[in-house]
Amino acid sequence: MFEALGNKLQDILDRVGRESKLTDAQVKAAMREIRMALLEADVNFNVAKDFVARVSEKAVGQEVTGSLTAGQTVVKLVHDELIETLGGEARQPTLKNEGNVWFMVGLQGAGKTTSSGKLAAYYKGKGRRVLLVAADTQRPAARDQLEVLGKQVGVPVLKVNDGETPQETKRRLDEYLRTDYRDLVIVDTAGRLQIDEALMDQLANLQTELQPTETLLVVDAMTGQEALNVARVFDERVHLSGLIITKMDGDARGGAALSARSVTGKPIYFAGISEKINGLEPFYPDRVAGRILGMGDVLGLIERAQQADLKAMEVKKPGEFDLEDLLTQLRQIRKMGPLGDLLKLIPGMSRALPEGFNVDEKQIQRIDAMISSMTVKERRNPKIIDGRRRKRIAAGSGHTVQDINRLLKMHEQMKDMMKMLQRFSGPGGMGKGMKPPKLPPMPPNLKR
Repeated sequence: MFEALGNKLQDILDRVGRESKLTDAQVKAAMREIRMALLEADVNFNVAKDFVARVSEKAVGQEVTGSLTAGQTVVKLVHDELIETLGGEARQPTLKNEGNVWFMVGLQGAGKTTSSGKLAAYYKGKGRRVLLVAADTQRPAARDQLEVLGKQVGVPVLKVNDGETPQETKRRLDEYLRTDYRDLVIVDTAGRLQIDEALMDQLANLQTELQPTETLLVVDAMTGQEALNVARVFDERVHLSGLIITKMDGDARGGAALSARSVTGKPIYFAGISEKINGLEPFYPDRVAGRILGMGDVLGLIERAQQADLKAMEVKKPGEFDLEDLLTQLRQIRKMGPLGDLLKLIPGMSRALPEGFNVDEKQIQRIDAMISSMTVKERRNPKIIDGRRRKRIAAGSGHTVQDINRLLKMHEQMKDMMKMLQRFSGPGGMGKGMKPPKLPPMPPNLKR
């Protein structure tokens, strides 16, 4: 989502970062460009203005310390201020041993019901006994959607009835909890296409009865500046404790997410990064700032690997890396998310890749289909795949013989690469005066 803003800020700071000394005029010019980049990314005007003012104030007369040049010092100041704008230290909802009731509020279509299901999955994975409450008394479809999500996650759902009063909902919830202990109750409330008094009255009455420990506003990042107005109104009526930003994987310019913390004064707890049930991650201002400025997010990459429960592959000799191993590795990596997104988490990679570089995710699916059409014997010993077998595999996977040929060639190149890596990483590998061998060519069908 922050790609356009990130590219502009990185270009500006790349020019500044090379300077050993900066004049006041250079600092002002750079800050003017940064302000324009923020405004073009739909950042709130006052937020952008204050951001630039704070960086400028710190940059003027800034002493160069350690190994940093004056330009690099400005880059660090921008990075630090970006973290502060996003909220400073990461915050999470208060979670007691028991009696946790979380109130989910927001406009219809912002992703409130889906986020409720994602939260249930996230905290169930942490050992919490979660109960979902479908409390939209106006829309049966919303209650049914939460029930489907509850089954998918494996947590119970308490559905209110049409026109049910807050007092009745409270009574039914207490009765349920007496027979089935739950230490986290997530209440998915009613939403509207726009803010109105009826919605706010309904939420306020239900909140008074349930006395939630957290009131979380779900904000759609695609709505831009309007999301900030929505946040203000909700905060005035139901007193928000935190925010969840959804659709962070979309193509929005990102200004609303950057502005939300400064405008509302409420921390961003979570960010929705995909439509999948596990597509919700804690919001870390320092990591998001790092991604925006092209510094990567190694911790985020590690956490995705842990969440995907990746298993280490048995160590083999390079020549024993067969197609079954390749298939296993591809499937494990795909559990972590789109490969293009993973590359951007590696420090410096977003700037190192050629402009317009894109990994064709469908090509990975095609490789999966081709290898899956082989017998176990063929996967473990690709050399036996003759012309007749290639025709059968091609027909079985819906591809051509040429596609099978390219796959087998790519596999051979990967084996050569692994031999090279093991030769150089092994004991004394570089100490024998060996020259690095020529890298094999890029695998086919990777888009540039």
